[in-house]
Amino acid sequence: QVQLVESGGGLVQAGGSLRLSCAASGRTFSSYAMGWFRQSPGKEREFVAAISSGGVNSYYADSVKGRFTISRDYAKNTVYLQMNSLKPEDTAVYYCASRALWSRATMSRWNEYDYWGQGTQVTVSS
Repeated sequence: QVQLVESGGGLVQAGGSLRLSCAASGRTFSSYAMGWFRQSPGKEREFVAAISSGGVNSYYADSVKGRFTISRDYAKNTVYLQMNSLKPEDTAVYYCASRALWSRATMSRWNEYDYWGQGTQVTVSS
């Protein structure tokens, strides 16, 4: 069982930055690949970024590539999403999720993840 708790969301102006955190419980954090997704009202859950269990591999949605960076801190059992150059269309609830296996082909599929956090709201004003 893995429990995930997101934090760091808030209101920011376009062009600004935020860093989201996802704290994971349990001693097997290093065994899990981690992902970030987002969802805005009326839209489907959208893949944002993912990182492998060892932190070597990462993968980004085209819409955030070059602006967002995913990273993980094993000492703190935490995954981060650094978001720069934010745009109004980045407004959404952001969720972190974990899964046992890294697969470049399926990391963007939300239904391939086993555990989810409760989400944190990010609002970008124009």
